[in-house]
Amino acid sequence: MSSSVILQPEREKSLLRKHPWVFSRAIRETQGKLRSGDTVDVYSDAKQWLGRGAWSPESQIQVRIWTWDQDEVIDNGFFLRRIERALAGRQLLIDQHQLSGFRLVASESDGLPGITIDYYNGVLVCQLLTAGAEKHRSKIVWALQKCFPDASIYERSDVAVREKEGLQQVTQALHGDVPDEVTISENGVNILVDIKQGHKTGFYLDQRDNRAIAAGYAKGKDILNCFSYTGTFGSYCLAAGARHITHLDVSDLALNTARRNTEINQLDTSQCDFINKDVFEALREYRDQGRYFDMIVLDPPKFVDSKASLNRACRGYKDINMLAMQILKPDGILLTFSCSGLMTTDLFNKVVADAALDAGREVQYIQRMTQAADHPISSAFPEGFYLKGMVCRVL
Repeated sequence: MSSSVILQPEREKSLLRKHPWVFSRAIRETQGKLRSGDTVDVYSDAKQWLGRGAWSPESQIQVRIWTWDQDEVIDNGFFLRRIERALAGRQLLIDQHQLSGFRLVASESDGLPGITIDYYNGVLVCQLLTAGAEKHRSKIVWALQKCFPDASIYERSDVAVREKEGLQQVTQALHGDVPDEVTISENGVNILVDIKQGHKTGFYLDQRDNRAIAAGYAKGKDILNCFSYTGTFGSYCLAAGARHITHLDVSDLALNTARRNTEINQLDTSQCDFINKDVFEALREYRDQGRYFDMIVLDPPKFVDSKASLNRACRGYKDINMLAMQILKPDGILLTFSCSGLMTTDLFNKVVADAALDAGREVQYIQRMTQAADHPISSAFPEGFYLKGMVCRVL
């Protein structure tokens, strides 16, 4: 057996359940000359073939499985089949909602570990986060060109997690002329996407359904949009008849885009404030000033990047939710989110409940929210479920 990984005794259970990760501590030995990103066959201690994946020697997750089919070769055709399957699974959603922006590939949930690909109105933006994804970049680009012959392709692998794989951060054009910015439309709202400098791949497509939910509560309300980024929750709400939106973020670039998003939807910027301030600091100031809102959106960045940081993250989530509850008018609406995969739904519920106790407010959970349907969750990979949110009525 060349280019193989042999597991420790009784460490094959997760692979038999089709979970795609093999941790370093589960590996007994390797066979053959293995280089970063190489394709390896994984065997149990009893020499049972379990799967074929990519070797990541620098990572704690040393193998990520590409295929469970022993006859399947990891070649151009493999990536084409996976991307075609991902597109087919989203086609009904795309057609029904006439989406010009959607997630095409959601890494492990689409059988392509370490690969995230978003489509923005003729531009494909890729994040290649693992050694295996790095190794097969040219194959991925070839497959994308086959599926989207008219699209340009840009890489946004400028995230720190690549360093855990022994890889440098990189951004680059992979095919065609890539614009700095494009406009997409969702649910009748136009949105500017900064391809080259925006967060992640340029935009947060996973909140699409939740923006529409927010709009349903917005009519006539004075709304505080915390961690507003490019203001799309606010644009949805203003279009739905909100009285006033206060956008709160620490990025002038994001706030400027929020203003432009308001303008391209022909909404009135005089009904908006665009405030550059730390959210924690601003919420305390509003509380001390006696400034109250009818509705607050809390969509913070990921507070949890490891199990070691979970307790600290819980304190952060509890703090902002408590402060938000304290500055809501009676019967106010709070939309609160966590995009941290390590923050379970039950734990997030507890954090919000504890925040209500500390705020001295009674809270009802009236609607649950999660990631949009183009961000599927494989039954074998529960880690693919990361975005959780609640609409709360604060009494």
